[in-house]
Amino acid sequence: MVQAVDLRAGMTFVKDGKLIKVIESNHHKPGKGNTLMQLKLYDIRSGSTVQTTYRPSEKIELAVMEDKPAQYLYTQDDMAYFMDMATYEQYELPVASIESEMKYLLENMEVSIEFYGNEVIGVTLPTTVELTVTETQPSIKGGSVTNGGKPATMETGVVVNVPDFIQAGEKLVINTQMGTYVKRA
Repeated sequence: MVQAVDLRAGMTFVKDGKLIKVIESNHHKPGKGNTLMQLKLYDIRSGSTVQTTYRPSEKIELAVMEDKPAQYLYTQDDMAYFMDMATYEQYELPVASIESEMKYLLENMEVSIEFYGNEVIGVTLPTTVELTVTETQPSIKGGSVTNGGKPATMETGVVVNVPDFIQAGEKLVINTQMGTYVKRA
């Protein structure tokens, strides 16, 4: 059991028999009244998304999840396919349930598949991934790490703010939790 104030994006909990994944979590302090936790939640089984609020001190039962190493194979017809690295068994997940993770997935990438009992729930990405820049503005002469940077579109379609000296075609290390540039690969 945790308090609602401790819920973060990616956590999964059980409420009224439903398996719920936190997509966004914000601590809201209105001018008057008590503070609230504003949450965007995804019902894993039904596929529905809902915005709701909890009191920060409200108790939440976290789901006990098991991770297994897997490899991302491909996406077809709104389903993403993964293979267990030990048993070669294949699993499928609706793309809608792992939308934020899809921004960082490349074919044959090693990930972890999350299970709740025997039910496939989601994907855990590595902390960092190497992606190639497909499109960005030309580098600016004298550009440095301390400047504001510029947007760069990576091979998966995710847009990351990078230093001015980065050019299209470069391989970069990207933090998957923050969606930020770490360094050149």
